[in-house]
Amino acid sequence: MQIASLPYIDEHATVIAAGIDDVWRSLGETLDRSFSGPGMAGYARLVGSADCTASGPRPLAEGSTLPGFRVVAAVTGRELVLEGRHRFSSYALIFRLEHVSPGRSRLRAESRAVFPGLAGGIYRRLVIGTGGHVVGMRRLLSAIRRRSE
Repeated sequence: MQIASLPYIDEHATVIAAGIDDVWRSLGETLDRSFSGPGMAGYARLVGSADCTASGPRPLAEGSTLPGFRVVAAVTGRELVLEGRHRFSSYALIFRLEHVSPGRSRLRAESRAVFPGLAGGIYRRLVIGTGGHVVGMRRLLSAIRRRSE
């Protein structure tokens, strides 16, 4: 999958009162905790995700998986790129970390996805159109911020 060719969905950002190293560690731990539970694994199986279990190196690195996602790039302290696919969508979630000032960092999360066919269009309406994706991303970034600070 070419991530750059996936249509842009949105980007969310938060400034965190912590250094890059702390935020990077919290990013991996929070993703692992949020996506590795039995509920997400069950959902990943239900929609036919290519990756349905957490596996591979920890902390997250290229080749690691979470239910619904595979890490395709990890540049420590800078960028973590997750991609996934299932019956209704192919998608990517790109986390970028930036230094703001001493003890402050900005974490951005960019979402890209394609929803092919009628079933994909319906799925897009359910996930994106209802605002569920926005709520989920805000909660995820808040959890990373809390864990970091």
